[in-house]
Amino acid sequence: MSDKDLDIRFQEAVDRVNKHEEPFPADTLLKLYAYYKKATNDYRKPKSKKPIINAFKTNALFQARGLDVDQAKQFYIDLVNNYFLYRE
Repeated sequence: MSDKDLDIRFQEAVDRVNKHEEPFPADTLLKLYAYYKKATNDYRKPKSKKPIINAFKTNALFQARGLDVDQAKQFYIDLVNNYFLYRE
């Protein structure tokens, strides 16, 4: 798959998540967060007002530390596709 195709599929997955109105399970949400941050090279610290949320986000980022940008995009796409497989 070309980089352009991966970028298109990644953006489609992001749009799909953003349009979803029901809450995601916490573990799924944290994985989405970490993969998105890695895929977009966003290295800013989590900014939740609740320290425990920041701790969970930081841990999720730590678990995704070995991924490169393309891997993070593909993991994000796969997670979204699997999540919505039986929900729509």
